[in-house]
This record gives sequence, C-alpha cells and structure tokens, in this order.
Amino acid sequence: MKIEKGLMILPGMADVHVHLRVPGGEHKEDYRTGSAAALAGGITSLMAMPNTTPPILTLEGWQAAQKKASDESLCDVALFAGASVTCMNSLPELSRHAPALKLYMDLTYGELRVDGIENLEQIAQLWPREKVLALHAEGESVKTGLGLAAKFNRRVHFCHISRKDEIEWIAGAKHQGVPVTCEVTPHHLFLNESDARRLGPLGDMRPRLARQSDVDALWAHINTTIDCVASDHAPHTLAEKQTSENPPPGVPGLESTLPLLLMAAAEGRISYERLVALLAVNPRQIYGLPEQPDTWVEIDPMASYVFPDHSLYTKCGWSPFTGITVKGRIRKVVLRGKEVAKDGIVHQFVR
Repeated sequence: MKIEKGLMILPGMADVHVHLRVPGGEHKEDYRTGSAAALAGGITSLMAMPNTTPPILTLEGWQAAQKKASDESLCDVALFAGASVTCMNSLPELSRHAPALKLYMDLTYGELRVDGIENLEQIAQLWPREKVLALHAEGESVKTGLGLAAKFNRRVHFCHISRKDEIEWIAGAKHQGVPVTCEVTPHHLFLNESDARRLGPLGDMRPRLARQSDVDALWAHINTTIDCVASDHAPHTLAEKQTSENPPPGVPGLESTLPLLLMAAAEGRISYERLVALLAVNPRQIYGLPEQPDTWVEIDPMASYVFPDHSLYTKCGWSPFTGITVKGRIRKVVLRGKEVAKDGIVHQFVR
C-alpha cells in the first residue's frame, strides 16, 4: 500500500467465495457480468462455487466450466470442485486440477450435501492435505469440521462464519495449533437480524443474519482469528426474491465488499493494512492463487458517496446496501498493466 497525490494504491483484491451461476443459472449471473461486477468493485481475482446446475463434481465438468470461465471472464476466475458421496471416486483425479474442494455440511444442496462422519472422514482423507478443503458448516457442524482438521492434521477453511460461538471455537482451535482458517462476509459484519426484518426477502441469506452480539463478536476477532473477508456473492433476480412463494436465499456482494471495508477503515474500525490482508494477501495465500503483476486499485480515501455510485454490473441489479453512505471511492482498477475500470465504468463491458 502506498499514497500518491492523496490517492491510496492498493493491490487488486481477491474474493474467494462467489456464485457466478454457470452453468444453469445464467439469468441471475454469468462469467462476464460477474467478473465485470468484480472489477467495478476493485476485485481482480475470483473463486467460484460448485453448487451450479448441474453441480461441478467431475473432472470433465470442472474442465468445461473452467474453460468457459477463462474464455468469458474479464478478470481471473478459478473454480472450486464439489464434494459428493456419489462421486468420491472422482476426487483423486479432480485434486490434480481443481485448486480447492467445497464440502457442504448443512442445509439441503442435493448431491452436494454430505453428512455422516464416515463420509466426511473419507473425503477429508481423499482430498490432498496440501490443498484446501473449504466447508459450509454452521453451528455444531463447525465443531465437526474442526475435528476433521485436528484428526487428519489437514488444512480446513471455514466459509462465512457468522456466530459468536463459531468464531470462538475456531479461535480456540487455532490456539491449539489446528491448521484452520476462516472467512466472514460483509453482510454478517454490517447487518444484523433487525436489518433482515427491514429488508424482507432481500435480507434473506445463509447463514441468516444474526444478533448484534454475534456481529460484535466478529468485529472483536477481525484482527486475529478471521483470515479473510469474502462476499459470498449470491445473485438472484428481484422477481425471484420478491414474488416467489419460497424466495431463494442469498445476496449480491461483489460491488459492495471493498467499499464497505474502506468505510470501516475510514472510521478506524480496522487499519488499511488489515484491509489489504483480509481482502488481498490472505485469500491468495490460503488458496495459492497466482500473483497478478502490475495490478492495483486506486482509492480516494476521503471521498464520501451514497452506494452505489454506478449502475450495478451484477445481472441481478440490486444490493442490500443500496443507500448506505460510504467513505473511500474506487477511482481506478489496473489489471496486468491495463486500466480496466475507472470511476465505476468497466471499459471492456458493453451493457
């Protein structure tokens, strides 16, 4: 990080938890719109989740999706593989190509839901210890995930931790030397259950928004236990959210993540150095993402504005943070020496 003529130069950010809806949900998002939203938000590297339609469970499926992502995206996009009891035989071959495995331990995700300690332990052993096993684990499932990391002395990363007891369990495990990392989302840092009531279906996500005491606990661990912030960008159309009898959970976040963390830094809740660690350095280290030479984000740290300051690039076109005043405007994004976005306009994207 450096300062030039009152502007702050930060590295390109990495969001290691996004849903780009390809294949099967392209009416919500696709690689081009999702990557454009990332660049507008100062993010130059993405990792996309495998709970697509169909889910990404085999080497053939992963290679096809990764090629499409590489061909169509405006920034770097890497894809998770998914774990399933029906495709365990695919894991050794998949592990030679996919950067990480996503294991869903809670809720119902069709083929991607894995339960039963024998199945969990088998997957933990089949996936190489040097590659990350990322968990969707809530409540008591977090304890189970910590047990897998401890028993097999293997790397486990916890996605979207949101509760006081969960972050305290992880802090205790880290203190004991268990090789775990964890992330939190901006919506769990900046919203609570009262916001869920205010927003209605637009505030429904998984994990659900929590009590203010849970939010406070996350902030208490932001400089220690928490390794990174990731958006869990999960776009759905307004029609799906507002008129469905059973609205799908999830909210978009690619364009609001960095602005919200810049606001927190301007308010003194975190340092700018810590912001860089949470959004750029640590996520790349956790997942072994490649370096991006001559890549940076130019910030005016003193500029305040009402979010969003541009027409949203995410195909769903809405945000739970619309109308919030933030401080710290993204002025320019440069990727591998080429200016790709300026003042909210992504140059390669045609609406």
